[in-house]
Amino acid sequence: MDLFEFATRQPATNDRARYDELCRTINRNNELYYAQAQPEITDAEYDALYRELEALEAAHPDFITPASPTQRVGNDLTEGFRKVTHPRPMQSIDDIFEHKPGQGESDAELVEFYNRLSRSLGMAEPQVVVEPKIDGCAVTLMYRNGHLAYAATRGDGTTGDDITANILTIGSIPRVLPEGAPSLLEVRGEVYMPFADFNRLNEQRDAEGLPALANPRNATAGTIKLLDVNEVAARPLAFLAHGIGEYEGEPLHTAADFVNLLKRMGIPCNSPVIHAEGEAAVRQAVKDIDRLRHELGYGTDGAVIKLADFALRESLGSTARAPRWAAAFKYLPEQKETTLRAITIQVGRTGVLTPVAELEPVQLSGTTVSRATLHNQDEITRKDIRLGDTVLVEKSGEIIPAIVHVNKDKRPADATPYSLYEAVGGVCPCCGEPISQEAGQVAWRCTNFTCTAQAAMRTSHFCKRESLDVESLGGTVAEALVRNGYISTPLDLFSLSVEKLGGLNLGTEDEPRRFGEKNAAKALEALERARTLPLDRWLTAFGIPGIGVTTAREVASYHRDLLQLAHSEFLGTLIRLEDGVTLYNSLNPKARSNKGADAEELEARRTTLRAELESLAAPYEKRHFLSLQPDGNNKLKLSNPLGSVSTHHLRQWFDSAAGQQVMSTLGELGINPTSPTYSEEATPENGPLSGLTFVLTGALSRPRPEFERLIAEAGGKATGSVTKKTSYLVAGEGGGSKRDKAVKLNIPIIDEATLLALLKGE
Repeated sequence: MDLFEFATRQPATNDRARYDELCRTINRNNELYYAQAQPEITDAEYDALYRELEALEAAHPDFITPASPTQRVGNDLTEGFRKVTHPRPMQSIDDIFEHKPGQGESDAELVEFYNRLSRSLGMAEPQVVVEPKIDGCAVTLMYRNGHLAYAATRGDGTTGDDITANILTIGSIPRVLPEGAPSLLEVRGEVYMPFADFNRLNEQRDAEGLPALANPRNATAGTIKLLDVNEVAARPLAFLAHGIGEYEGEPLHTAADFVNLLKRMGIPCNSPVIHAEGEAAVRQAVKDIDRLRHELGYGTDGAVIKLADFALRESLGSTARAPRWAAAFKYLPEQKETTLRAITIQVGRTGVLTPVAELEPVQLSGTTVSRATLHNQDEITRKDIRLGDTVLVEKSGEIIPAIVHVNKDKRPADATPYSLYEAVGGVCPCCGEPISQEAGQVAWRCTNFTCTAQAAMRTSHFCKRESLDVESLGGTVAEALVRNGYISTPLDLFSLSVEKLGGLNLGTEDEPRRFGEKNAAKALEALERARTLPLDRWLTAFGIPGIGVTTAREVASYHRDLLQLAHSEFLGTLIRLEDGVTLYNSLNPKARSNKGADAEELEARRTTLRAELESLAAPYEKRHFLSLQPDGNNKLKLSNPLGSVSTHHLRQWFDSAAGQQVMSTLGELGINPTSPTYSEEATPENGPLSGLTFVLTGALSRPRPEFERLIAEAGGKATGSVTKKTSYLVAGEGGGSKRDKAVKLNIPIIDEATLLALLKGE
């Protein structure tokens, strides 16, 4: 997408609506980028949206509120981490862009920024430093009396996540500074993943049957937020410092003083750093950084220009979002046109169907590009990509080729819109089972438990600790089992013998490495134990979409065993109730769609239908926390304890050919997991927590399942998300997003001690 494409795209008469739409879109993409590390659009597309928002705010200053994306930094706060308040805000940095040919001087915005510095300071040629803009994740390191006190993410700019344990896995970051260290030193910089290490990590993940990581920046963002420090230690992270926060020590007057301090302290710092005075020197420095950055071995997408003198920085200050004394010059990615010859569909190890563009080969950034990711059907539809199109391709993040947009002037006359679903005939190209698209998600997915394309990944998931706890058969072993033809589905594990599993070659023909009979015997013992694990663990192991650990426990609490769940009257009732409620609400005489219809007839049908629905729901209302109530708008609302999406996924899975095959195989193996939390008796109506709903968040002193059981035994209910119907949020240390939502909804927040008192009726 052209960085300036949006500027003339929307009619001026609809500025307010467009402004609101841009705010929503940018905030959503900030959430995906910063908090979830799963961006859906390229940096260039995001920049185009942001620039359009800035243009609208310049034209309509009255639109601006403190909630505007231009008035605050992205928020990467994550639940589960201790929070740290930054002594000085960790701000973002304003972007300036390289112009495309034909749009004036390519570095016109750079020149304007430097001239603005000159005017603001009343100086002809202020000195600046120019350095690479690292494509990583912002963190701060706080040293007190020479010791690392903590490391934290930027968070929302004011508060960050304490990620000290994860940062200490980076060997280049010193825990203790040498003699002569300042009494207080806050160093700000970027955590990143070098290209070579990222590629090796993906090769390793591929060998272990794990999905490839999309790019170094996303991999870094996901890694520093992992709660398992051992897993973080296995990832190749690196760090470079580029800025200073709070400081108490010998005076630092310039950027050069700060760099020298970092070098004396043994803290790795950004390089090269070029000093420049005057417009010509600054322009040349930015060009030099562009040339040099390709040799650095890690992701960069621009050059940062900063005033060299710290006192001058203080005099200019900052806006609510960014300093006035710095800017990031964003280079144009290299782009070339080529022809889209075909679209192939890959089935990933998680079952996601990914469309891949097969291109007429073209030279780009020193490599031959013949394929590019299309991400998903929504991406294809949004960009209107069709077979035979002439497309503009760029290397996004200098690694993954991406299609930017289509040259529709060169489109073949017979080109038609592309449908992934129609291209594969609605079935998985690997196993032939139907594909589905989850509500609210863009990916098409094969959910067949026996799909051979997913065998290694599903086996790894099947054997995870939270599933059946046979971890010795995950990763590399699962991949080898599939590669050597020992298994084609996870349930084939139960047919393995010690001799066969022990002889499994985990290496290559040239360098064989046997699994060994001792390891095989331990794995088969774990499989034998798995036969007796409870129903919720097996539900988790099946990998049914929408059924995670918490939902699996909830489902299991309403069913005696797997066989009862497979033919569950409760699931059937929930689906019938949901369909009935939808029909009831559609018969509303006041609805615009029913204008002109016989109101009395509609109301009579609603009365009859409501009586049927209430009769259907009555047996389940008390013990199953199911409720059917009017919502005040002449509509009915069903409170489904399992959630609508989970209910339908469960029913579809058990009704599918794959689900029936699993049930058949488990029957042959004599496995029918039971639920220890199921009770034929109704939930206590007079328990101390009767009628109350709780949500647990943060770090608690006992496992959450134990608290959930105690709440249920006292007549209450524990759910996974905060809603208006939540009675209390029980918050341990951490609990960011759920705590924020509870505050917004005025839900009482209590600690563990208060919950225990409530359980006792105090």
